Amino acid sequence: MRTVAAVLALVTCVHAGLWALLRTQVTAPDVKGQLASVSYSPFARSDNPDHGARPTAAQIRADLKAIAPYTKAIRTYSATNGAELIPPIAAKLGLKVTVGAWIGKDKARNEREIKSAINLARHNSNVDAIIVGNETIYRGDQTIDHLISLIKRVKRSSPVPVTTGEIGSVWLEHPELASAVDFVAAHVLPYWNGIEASQATDYTIEFYDKLRRALPGKRIVIAEFGWPSAGYNMHAANPGRIEQAMVLRDFVSAAEAYGIDYNIVEGIDQPWKTSEGGVGPYWGIFNAERQAKFSWTGPITDPDYFKRATLAVLLGFLLSLPILALAGATVPQAFMLAVSANLAGAWFAAVVDFWKGHYFVPGAAFALGLGVLLLVPLVAIALTRMEEIAAIAFGRLPRRLGMAAAHVAAHSAGNFAPKVSIHIPACCEPPEMLKATLDSVARLDYPNLECVLVINNTPDPSFWRPVEDHCRRLGERFKFLRVDDLVGYKAGALRLALAHTAADAEIIGVVDADYVVEPNWLKDLVPLFADTRVGLVQSPQDHRDGNRSLMHRAMNAEYAGFFDIGMVQRNEFNAIIVHGTMCLVRRGAIEAAGGWSSDTIVEDSDLGLTVLEQGWISHYTNRRYGYGLLPDTFQAYIRQRHRWAFGGLQILRKHWRRLLPGAEGLSREQKREYGLGWLNWLGAESIGVAVALLNIMWVPFVAFADIAVPDRILTVPILAAFAVSVGHFVVLYRLRVRASPGEMLGAVCAAMSVQWTVARAVGIGLVRERLPFLRTAKGGATRQGPDFPAFWEAVIAGLLLVGAIVLVVTNVKDVREINIFAVVLVVQSLPFLAAVLIAGFENTRLNSFAFWHALTGKIAVLLRQLKAIAGARKVGTKNGIEAAQ
Repeated sequence: MRTVAAVLALVTCVHAGLWALLRTQVTAPDVKGQLASVSYSPFARSDNPDHGARPTAAQIRADLKAIAPYTKAIRTYSATNGAELIPPIAAKLGLKVTVGAWIGKDKARNEREIKSAINLARHNSNVDAIIVGNETIYRGDQTIDHLISLIKRVKRSSPVPVTTGEIGSVWLEHPELASAVDFVAAHVLPYWNGIEASQATDYTIEFYDKLRRALPGKRIVIAEFGWPSAGYNMHAANPGRIEQAMVLRDFVSAAEAYGIDYNIVEGIDQPWKTSEGGVGPYWGIFNAERQAKFSWTGPITDPDYFKRATLAVLLGFLLSLPILALAGATVPQAFMLAVSANLAGAWFAAVVDFWKGHYFVPGAAFALGLGVLLLVPLVAIALTRMEEIAAIAFGRLPRRLGMAAAHVAAHSAGNFAPKVSIHIPACCEPPEMLKATLDSVARLDYPNLECVLVINNTPDPSFWRPVEDHCRRLGERFKFLRVDDLVGYKAGALRLALAHTAADAEIIGVVDADYVVEPNWLKDLVPLFADTRVGLVQSPQDHRDGNRSLMHRAMNAEYAGFFDIGMVQRNEFNAIIVHGTMCLVRRGAIEAAGGWSSDTIVEDSDLGLTVLEQGWISHYTNRRYGYGLLPDTFQAYIRQRHRWAFGGLQILRKHWRRLLPGAEGLSREQKREYGLGWLNWLGAESIGVAVALLNIMWVPFVAFADIAVPDRILTVPILAAFAVSVGHFVVLYRLRVRASPGEMLGAVCAAMSVQWTVARAVGIGLVRERLPFLRTAKGGATRQGPDFPAFWEAVIAGLLLVGAIVLVVTNVKDVREINIFAVVLVVQSLPFLAAVLIAGFENTRLNSFAFWHALTGKIAVLLRQLKAIAGARKVGTKNGIEAAQ
């Protein structure tokens, strides 16, 4: 533990050191004097100038007291709705005011604005100009001629100069507008032109010179210049607190040196400006709490950087503490887990920082809250997978598998051979398949056994009569039971078999109807029951028809991962999952657990957990002792997985109290394995589908409404979790599963293909307590029906891919977060595409290796032809292009 603690301390120190090393600090010219002018809007938080609380005199006075030390003058944008209070209050603080009259499409309001602006200029000596309209032409609210007529009207009544505020290009395109005003009030905002922060000042000075040349003799004022402190990039323009400080200090210094009149937009953040994309609320040099965002002198740094760093390191350290509880953790294992925990801590700190550093309308707050709520378990799942990677790649080797083998060796030479009763439940199974199973039981190298076959709810004699005859030929050890209208599904059949079991049978073996068992199954494993504490022994499932098709090869490889990876690890903590076939259970343990229960549709796993809750010991071996048949079709495959997932949720609903801290029955390690196991399986698939569906609905808002662009704190974790899942799959398969690279790829596809199925099962399980037990079709007799089994997966995959394309095409601003969002959609489409692919493998031609070889050959030829066309176009010869085509 001391070594592990030292590793945790080392990783924590390195984490803190990285924060210190990566701290950004830049330099810019100091600005020691007051600014020439700053835009001011007296609206707090979500108050809107068109519909919201009117600002009070006290509020305006407090705002201007905060601003006054920094500027000589202010610019307003309206002369009504409370803004008429600004000039007299500003006069008392020694501030000049450029009064704005808002001009829009509302004629009545325009009239009120003009009258109020003229009145303010006449009665307040600190008003030095009137700006009639703000980007009125750019927005298309007025025509040039009408705006000029309004300007001329105001000029006739105003004691101060009159102009209008427009973006620079409007002044260049309409020199008649410049002729109508007393001075040009040009808005030059390099951010909206996609200019890098380091080039913003040079760009503005060049544009100022361009205006001077185009409009000789006219006074030019840069009436708006600024940079946002948060939001999303616009091409090469990146917002940020450091970028804002650097740009403004650089520009103000240059403007003072060149003698340029200017106005900084703006004084205080305006959270209501959600119509200006992600950056609209963040142009102020003060935040909405009226706190200065940066210093105008000295080095430029993020003032909240070390707060964020401290929180990240602290959270990383706290998330690392559970590593101390891992028995026998190695140094590499502890290091990998500590790094993962600190990365998670850094993400949590980023979420907190984003929440504190941004303004949210109710909808945006809800979206962020929902996103984080879904991502927290996703991050937890990623951490559990990292833990499993660390345990298998760097932890100690499995010990209980070796212990079990040693125990078998110690007792195999003795006379311990209690009577075993093999139970085989069957319903409408092919007779030849059942005969093969019975023959394999007859070949078992064990002296003391019986076999009870229960065929239930199978009225067609062609299914059961040949099997009955076969049992009779095999001898008196084989009991044949047939019953119609049996309730309780498979559990009911197993209860019936138990009722007809020999009184002296101590061990119950359960074998599915399609399994062929190895002769030494009982001989090798029954001796484990010599330990009276052992309640059950499980060996893995495997399949003898894995080479039927590409689909079946993928299925078989996917099943193998669970039995060679997950079950081996769970066995170390006496927390295996009983999976219904190839299991041996002490009869006394079954009876103590109340027998096979029908209140779930996974009676095997339910019984296994109940046995463990009663304190019995379980053993698992990854040696194959039996081989069954795979589901015939993809439909059968997902139906089986749906039953497992729904049944898993039933078990969780039934046993959740036993998983709580302090509950009796299970050890801490067993609770952890079962709790995290369900989270890792049911939670990961369900959350993945939920997030994918929400993202599909999110796309139109991002692509067409330019609102609610998902930040990287919501998208990067999805990509990271997917990368961890793929890494988890590849690393553990390479270390534990005997599979070729092709089989491993097939297993990945098969595992992903059931995401929608598992999520549906969980969703149904949240609203329904019971579903009927559906038999899995095996044996090759079932063929795929006319309906495509992955229809909804294909629909969702199509929507995700179309959404990604729409995002990229409509992302004219080249916002990085939108591109990342598009990548997320593509990644989220992969499980649904995997389902379509696996389902497509059922087609005879798609199952043909020759077909795929021919297809790849045709693709290669096509690529060579396209390359030839491209080469011909490069040369530019018409004949060459035609020849290549």
